[in-house]
Amino acid sequence: MQLFEIIDAVEKIAPIAAQASWDCSGLQVAARRSEAVRLGVCLDPSPASVAAALDKGAECIVSHHPLLLKPRLPRRLDGYHEVLRLLLTADVPLYACHTSLDVNSAGPAAWVADELGLTGRTVIEPTAPPPDGAALPLGFGLAGDLPAPQAPADILRRLGKWIDLTTATLCGPSPAGVRRIGYCTGSGSSLLDDARRCGVEFFITGDVKYHSALDAEICTADVGHHSLEEEMMRRMCALLQHALPHMEVFFVPSQSPLRPLTA
Repeated sequence: MQLFEIIDAVEKIAPIAAQASWDCSGLQVAARRSEAVRLGVCLDPSPASVAAALDKGAECIVSHHPLLLKPRLPRRLDGYHEVLRLLLTADVPLYACHTSLDVNSAGPAAWVADELGLTGRTVIEPTAPPPDGAALPLGFGLAGDLPAPQAPADILRRLGKWIDLTTATLCGPSPAGVRRIGYCTGSGSSLLDDARRCGVEFFITGDVKYHSALDAEICTADVGHHSLEEEMMRRMCALLQHALPHMEVFFVPSQSPLRPLTA
């Protein structure tokens, strides 16, 4: 399959024009090849994930996180240099769908809302009008109503079927039951005030900073940056396999760089 067809399939799910102004989604590393039959999908374009994808025969790689937000010369023998070496040696392109994927409330970023059966959904921080045929605008974070009130701990136990919660933490009030919840993949604690204005009683995200936790007015779970997005990209992989039936599309799993403290 032609590389431009692969990129077109990715951008139908993650519209590149909708990415945040500070982001650099899109082609990260170009290649001379123009075709590919094996596509690897991963969360981070780390040396380990890129090497694993290449070992499985990937001829194109799609990651969530960009290789760098601000490109720089590869003048140090670090992870950035190693990823470039691996990709350029293998002549394999790298494409990142970062905030371009996050803002699509009808795409894989909706997986939490889908699994919890949220209704009455709203985008917490809208950034653009709804695309053609879409019910919700583009933007960051989703809020919606559970079928019945549940305790935050019970909601997290349900999410534990899909994500690792060993490093999860809670802050803010501790309600006995909540009906309207919100979430944002990755670093979403900046949406806390907007989530509260959307009526959210329980907010789920990653990377909650100390002062955000100190000031939290609603119950908030920090489940780790890795967990929600790893599952999101696993589902992105399945969507791409459906969109590209003549390709072999496979997911490259990864581990969070954060781990629980052990005795």
